[in-house]
Amino acid sequence: MPGGGKSTVGRHLARQLGVPFVDADAETEQRIGCPIRVYFEREGEARFRDVEEEAIAALAARGGIVIATGGGAVLREANRRRLHAQTTAVYLRSTPEELFRRLRHDTHRPLLQVPDPLRKLRELYAERDPLYRETAHFVIETGRPSIPTLVNMVLMQLELAGLVDARQVPSPVEAGRAVR
Repeated sequence: MPGGGKSTVGRHLARQLGVPFVDADAETEQRIGCPIRVYFEREGEARFRDVEEEAIAALAARGGIVIATGGGAVLREANRRRLHAQTTAVYLRSTPEELFRRLRHDTHRPLLQVPDPLRKLRELYAERDPLYRETAHFVIETGRPSIPTLVNMVLMQLELAGLVDARQVPSPVEAGRAVR
């Protein structure tokens, strides 16, 4: 969902794993040559989703990276299939009310520029939560823990699944980075 922490947690997770982080929205903006909001308004959601799908296909094929997708990426079945088959997908689940608390002053997300953003978040959640669950290998309930706690929760799930060896993942201090 928008405001779920995908980019922030993704960046910190990538540091912990020692791999590159890529934001699919930034990748999409490079492809369209302008901010998503401008493109969204000018070309419409369907055309934006076409370009987003191309970006996700390229990123999923790369491997060895942490990707944060846009919140609506799951609307396309091709994205859901690709993310589930080619990546280890993690759904950072937050309630619409928690997302609203985080996003109430945001002016950059086109879908939330409406008279009642909380209502819109509830509608988005009702539509997308089942799709996120279909795509994800792991669901992490975000609530209000700190970023380092969320990163550790993701790492723990990856370790339990045998996808990473926690003994090989440096702590933030060992890696010379402070996770805030």
